[in-house]
Amino acid sequence: MRVAMLAPIAWRTPPRQYGPWELVTSLLTEALVARGIDITLFATQDSITTARLDAVVPAPYSEDPSVDAKVWEHRHLSHLFAQADRFDLIHNQADFPAHAFAPLVSTPMVTTIHGFSSDRILPMYEPYQDRVHYVAISEADRHPALRYAATIHHGIPLEDFPFDPAGSDDLLFFGRIHPDKGAGHAIAAARAAGRRLDLYGIVQDGGYHEREVMPHLSDTIRYHGPVGGAARLRALGQARALLHLIDFDEPFGLSVVEAMACGTPVIATRRGSMAELIEDGVTGYLIDTPAEAADAIARIDTLDRAACRARVAERFSVERMADAYIALYRRILGG
Repeated sequence: MRVAMLAPIAWRTPPRQYGPWELVTSLLTEALVARGIDITLFATQDSITTARLDAVVPAPYSEDPSVDAKVWEHRHLSHLFAQADRFDLIHNQADFPAHAFAPLVSTPMVTTIHGFSSDRILPMYEPYQDRVHYVAISEADRHPALRYAATIHHGIPLEDFPFDPAGSDDLLFFGRIHPDKGAGHAIAAARAAGRRLDLYGIVQDGGYHEREVMPHLSDTIRYHGPVGGAARLRALGQARALLHLIDFDEPFGLSVVEAMACGTPVIATRRGSMAELIEDGVTGYLIDTPAEAADAIARIDTLDRAACRARVAERFSVERMADAYIALYRRILGG
């Protein structure tokens, strides 16, 4: 089976720090290669993979201002689709622009929808659903106007996330500094609970950061910026709980699964995929409003950190994700 894996080009595959779509693309690619699938990864030239890398984009556009996103995205897509007949299947991880090329080739195509952002993108999905096999990353993220080939939750390599059986007394926010992700709610909850809070993530909304985060920074409310490598793993594992007090319907939430893999339970607003990821009273608490977070924090010590990791091993491993995609590929290809 020869598969062309189309990565986004905002960040390197895998990303150096932030880049959730690129991270999932990398995890799946490496797991498929390990299972003997012949993968060609179409990504930026600095990408790292055990698959065959076929790249024309010189650098990620979010890291190199000389790379024009629109220009190089089209060049990236054209480069793959010009050789579509070399592959048994194209797996698109790079959103709807690739659908414009789908009617021009006969190679079957899968698109993993990394979050259905709004009805405004339907014109680039609905007309192509007889041609493209759509994968939802959670049941909550399925759009009623579309037909889906499967729902496949993301998976992570459990061995990359050290288990911390004790954690600390401190709370954690891990995500984009943006109103959707609720950093301001996390700060309010930590202050109400009398706990220290560490915030990690890129600033995606500067105004929100200035209004809701910066005025509250102190010895107990600490913003560290984006983080990667060993420091990222320490942050995920050394917390008492991850606060995921979102103000939008989260399509998945990789940081939720990663924190639980390290033994850190999650307190999340019951929106989007959260009820699919978190077992209330076992791996965290689901709350209906951010105001309920302080009470959930007071009950966090009743949860078993080992159970958090065990549930991730059962439900969100990269091996399970890869097996689900292989089954989908075979179903599409007729065996």
